[in-house]
Amino acid sequence: MKLISKSNQWRMAGGGALCLCLWAALSAAQQGTQNTDAGTAVIGMTQVLGRPTDHSITVNVLAPNDVEAYVEYSTQAGVHNEKTAVVKSSAKTPFEITIDRLKPNTRYYYRVVSRPAGGGTYAPAPEYSFQTQRPAGSTFTFDVQADSHPERKNMFEADLYERTMAEVRRDHPDFYVTLGDDFSIDQFQKVVTPEVVAQVYINQRQYLGMAGGSTPVFLVNGGHEQGAMYLLNGTPNNAAVWAGTSRTRYYPLPAPDGFYTGDKEPVEFVGMLRDYYAWTWGDALFITLDPYWHSKTPVDTVMPGAGETGAGDGREKGGKKKGDDRAGRDLWNITHGEAQYQWLKQTLSQSKAKYKFIFAHHVLGTGRGGVDMADLYEWGGKGKNGEWEFDQRRPGWDLPIHQLMAKYGVSIFFQGHDHLFVRQEKDGVVYQETPNPANPNYDQTGPQDFAKAYKTGDSLPSSGHIRVTVSPASTKVEYIRSWMPKDETPEHKQGEVAFSYAVKPSK
Repeated sequence: MKLISKSNQWRMAGGGALCLCLWAALSAAQQGTQNTDAGTAVIGMTQVLGRPTDHSITVNVLAPNDVEAYVEYSTQAGVHNEKTAVVKSSAKTPFEITIDRLKPNTRYYYRVVSRPAGGGTYAPAPEYSFQTQRPAGSTFTFDVQADSHPERKNMFEADLYERTMAEVRRDHPDFYVTLGDDFSIDQFQKVVTPEVVAQVYINQRQYLGMAGGSTPVFLVNGGHEQGAMYLLNGTPNNAAVWAGTSRTRYYPLPAPDGFYTGDKEPVEFVGMLRDYYAWTWGDALFITLDPYWHSKTPVDTVMPGAGETGAGDGREKGGKKKGDDRAGRDLWNITHGEAQYQWLKQTLSQSKAKYKFIFAHHVLGTGRGGVDMADLYEWGGKGKNGEWEFDQRRPGWDLPIHQLMAKYGVSIFFQGHDHLFVRQEKDGVVYQETPNPANPNYDQTGPQDFAKAYKTGDSLPSSGHIRVTVSPASTKVEYIRSWMPKDETPEHKQGEVAFSYAVKPSK
């Protein structure tokens, strides 16, 4: 395997395999720096924005060598008359710089200025921009992707992923939401280590960072990330802890702080999970959900060897199956948990936003389909045989999650997991399956045709991303296709709008 340098970004040749030599690829002559007329620039440094509010934003920076850095910024392009304090960081250790005391509803221009630790002249990185919280009545754009799966050679092409990121940059979205299965840990079987897990999160920065310099990134936990309760074993030595800590080290995700609400319960050896959270932007409420950290049994893919350290796979003793015959599991054991459910109910019921958007990896975190699964288990209240079991299985809960969304006017539920574009609707709630951004086969992918799980709706294959434009009068959703140059035709071009629809404000 080799690494290919491309505009100071590093990508893996051949697609899916993990490279543990990212920093070693920098030549000994460079030593992570380059002398320029303006100063000593740090080579191989990446940056990702996160946690935007009405008065602040955070830049997460990662460099291959020891650096000293600060951010300079202003409301005018090319002018940098404000700056943060200097932060010193060790090699290969991510650090965060928070830009504070900003004005709401304002676009700022910024650049990271750095030098090797201990000396040299500071040199600026390229200028980027970001937007602080917009007020009600504003028009703005956000984008969504799902299931990039860079570890899967049969459904991932690095150049195609970069072309998707180029389209995202052209959208100028206020933020970018990824719906999971972007950081697959279970691919490593029994050789998983903290360093291996961290490298998976580092590798994604080369792609998400292409947009993440100007667009804050929000991560949703997926099944292959293995950030999951069932793996916790009372020690710091398990994949769940390593995934949880890497996720929050390499990406600046929100925790409850007055602007964001969400998961308040820290996990031993991880700290704040930052796995489910909500915020308001313009006329819209945004909510992310996560069943993986809150189910004692595996929700979807089981980590190889988890039986030695995890809480088991939810099967009955003696090998008997119950509930879902497909996996031999009782899917009532999959849960978002009491705290997350009550938080969701409170967040929805108290919001007066015109639009409410919910993001999760999948309806239940497992299975296939959208509204096709919405009647089942915790999500819809019925058991496998179609009989109502919710009151018995979830005592104290008012309504199943779907009925809760319908009652409080959720506009769109965004999910991934099935690697294609599908729009469905149930009880006034749009279920939006989100496509893979980097599949060069442009198909439904997987050992089965996942499109077959969707009995209704508008369906299109990958690849690409979803662009959402929110305005006071309506929200427009567009599927933006990505194509390799060799695959373009007169009918299908890079950046084409393959499908679009509009959603009116909730009543």
